[in-house]
Amino acid sequence: MTMKNYSYHYGRGHKDFSLEESKVLKEVVMPAVPPMEDIKAGVLEAIYNPIGSAPINEIVKPGDTIAFICNDPTRVANSYDFMPVLVNEMNALGVKDEDMHIVFALGSHRLMDEKEMIEAVGAEVAGRLEMFNSDAKKPEDFDYFGDTSRGTPVWINKLLNHVDHVIFTGTIVHHYFSGYGGGRKAVLPGCSALETIRVNHSFMMDPAAGLGKTIGNPVYEDQMEGIALWAEGRSTFLFNAILDADHRFLKMFAGDYVEAHIEACKFVDYVYGVEVPKAADVVIASCGGYPKDINVYQMQKTMDNAWCAVREGGVVIILAECEEGSGSAVLEETCKRLGTAAAIKAELEEHFAIGANKAFAVTRLMEKAKFILVSAVDKELAKNLLFEASVDTVEEALKIAEQTVGADYNVILMPNGSLTVPIVK
Repeated sequence: MTMKNYSYHYGRGHKDFSLEESKVLKEVVMPAVPPMEDIKAGVLEAIYNPIGSAPINEIVKPGDTIAFICNDPTRVANSYDFMPVLVNEMNALGVKDEDMHIVFALGSHRLMDEKEMIEAVGAEVAGRLEMFNSDAKKPEDFDYFGDTSRGTPVWINKLLNHVDHVIFTGTIVHHYFSGYGGGRKAVLPGCSALETIRVNHSFMMDPAAGLGKTIGNPVYEDQMEGIALWAEGRSTFLFNAILDADHRFLKMFAGDYVEAHIEACKFVDYVYGVEVPKAADVVIASCGGYPKDINVYQMQKTMDNAWCAVREGGVVIILAECEEGSGSAVLEETCKRLGTAAAIKAELEEHFAIGANKAFAVTRLMEKAKFILVSAVDKELAKNLLFEASVDTVEEALKIAEQTVGADYNVILMPNGSLTVPIVK
């Protein structure tokens, strides 16, 4: 019996564990793509050779005003690497610092404090440009642009509506119900009012919504229609990057927010989609550490990816510290009050609510397999959220898993579960 040692990201550190080598079907890792060596050159190459758009120097003119949209801390974006390059290049094109500002695309997430904003874009840029949270809960901060054909009222933050150009930034990964991150998501839901987000996200209940899907996906199509209402007659420019598991830049895409995003998503499929030989009895998945495992709300993306690799009736073990607990009082309240995945789904179909939608996203996965947390999440809270257990070590989790799958189980390992999507051959 040969044992093999593993060390997976967990919070701001690692969790170590050992497994019998013969049990491991596959370790799901991204294909080897060399990281970009010169970030500044990569940014400039992207914006001067964009997809579906004129180069940036033909768009931006001296004296213009610009709003940048940047990611919040729940998403790894490395904005501090590319924002100084973008801002300095705008200066070179004749745009003054005082004529630019940054809007953080919070969607329905919590507000950022000044320290987090500085960390996000770097001290140099933070000291030069005004920075704002897009607070979905302040209706007075938004302008109305009409309704989509599906009935989503399009309310977009005023900070984007009175400038010459809006530059969307961020990174792209698969998204469990809107297909992919990045692109239009910077604005809708990123800088939209709560009711806009609520109605749009209600389409996640539709079976046609899903990971890696755009065509026919009602969430994605509604977002595209909504942003088109806002973007008409407006100058927009996309800058999206794809990172590897160590948060290094692999490739950058810039230009038209539709065309450049479509090309970027093809690359996302290539680097994050990984074939596995068959669905496993047990999947052990790390989110990839902080901030991907900052709370249960964010950890759910890893649950979704791991779900793709587990057999019906199997067990998924998730390594996620969750230093901020569940990340949502509404998520906790919904799970505790309703107590089953079926009851949560029924209530959401009756009345869709942000926060409660995450209760559906988490618990619907548990109908296929049991989920055990290796986490700092309180044991009682884990039970309320319908997890099988919350334990301190992988070994403890495997003991619990054996009660379901027996001692002769096979395993798929996912060291970067928030990124990689297992595809069963």
